[in-house]
Amino acid sequence: MPSLSDQPLIHHLQQFEFKTLPEVPDSHAWPVVNDHPHGDDAVPVIDLACPDAARLIGQACEEWGAFQITGHGVPVDLLDRLEAQTRRLFSLPTGQKLKAARSPGGVTGYGVANISAFFSKLFWSEGFTIVGSPHDEARKLWPDDSAEFCGAIEEYTSWMKPLGCRLMLLMVASLGVSAGDIDWAVPSKETTHEAALPVIQLNSYPACPDPDRAMGLAEHTDSSLFTILYQGNVRGLQLLHGNHPTGRARWVTVPPVAGALVVNVGDLSHILSNGRFQSVTHRAIVNRTQTRISVAYFYGPPAHFKISPIEKLMGPQQGPAYRAVTWPEYLTLKRRLYNQALASIRLPTEGEESRTNTSEMITAAYTRRHEEAKV
Repeated sequence: MPSLSDQPLIHHLQQFEFKTLPEVPDSHAWPVVNDHPHGDDAVPVIDLACPDAARLIGQACEEWGAFQITGHGVPVDLLDRLEAQTRRLFSLPTGQKLKAARSPGGVTGYGVANISAFFSKLFWSEGFTIVGSPHDEARKLWPDDSAEFCGAIEEYTSWMKPLGCRLMLLMVASLGVSAGDIDWAVPSKETTHEAALPVIQLNSYPACPDPDRAMGLAEHTDSSLFTILYQGNVRGLQLLHGNHPTGRARWVTVPPVAGALVVNVGDLSHILSNGRFQSVTHRAIVNRTQTRISVAYFYGPPAHFKISPIEKLMGPQQGPAYRAVTWPEYLTLKRRLYNQALASIRLPTEGEESRTNTSEMITAAYTRRHEEAKV
């Protein structure tokens, strides 16, 4: 099965002027949207200035796989400009946005979520991906007027890099691990690891005439160590929370908190912590009256660095649960296997049968599912 970046773009770029549609077309009508009950559990909100921040973050990573942060230092006026420029982009006519359409095999520019290839129905959303500098893609949209957009993206990125490092150190500190054990995450003149290029995903979820039949973005986990998300003031982000007395997983909406940022734990942190941190399953729903935007910053390791369970977390009775993997390698697995990528690199524990063929079996199963969905 080819990677999602190799899928034909024509089907996935049949974008509409969403605001002109009086009803949800069949191409975007999902048969089941509410597959789990909804809950009102409170997603943790953590002030990074709190002396107990590391412990609280560790607890949230293990129990939720997500939390919101305040006291992060990112200026409110920058968040306002970031949102304004994101809305400016998605308010362009579809024809103009398609000038920056993601090319076959490419990863940057305008398009839809990669996981679209796993579903027969389309998402009620649009996306714009930036890797490294925003200038090349922005000039396709605004040949002579991209300075404000690029300025907002670059300034935001300059805040995300140190914030990501700060969060990573707090997360591992909660496990009793020091910065020296993850030197690849701490920028220094002595480091031999080339820093990963910043990856930012802009998303727009337009108002929908029938939100109970549409899906903004289907449930998934992120491939990064974690994702820092600015979600504006419109509800729509939902987490699948399994720690409930009933034993049933429930969709919990993350309420917007003024000035706060959401942190979603990704698959690589689940690997790094040897399964202690939960990579949170999440999705985006839409509403009838408001267009929701979000800006995701994916924090990951240097491209050639292999992520594996931290050795200090091992013990006589517990070895590594996952094999080592680089971020690009894991992204390739994710594009092939969707939410079964983690299972494909899990190592057998004592007493278990060999899982030598796990990846091949899962690949075959997902290939069949993918082909059936396209019929």
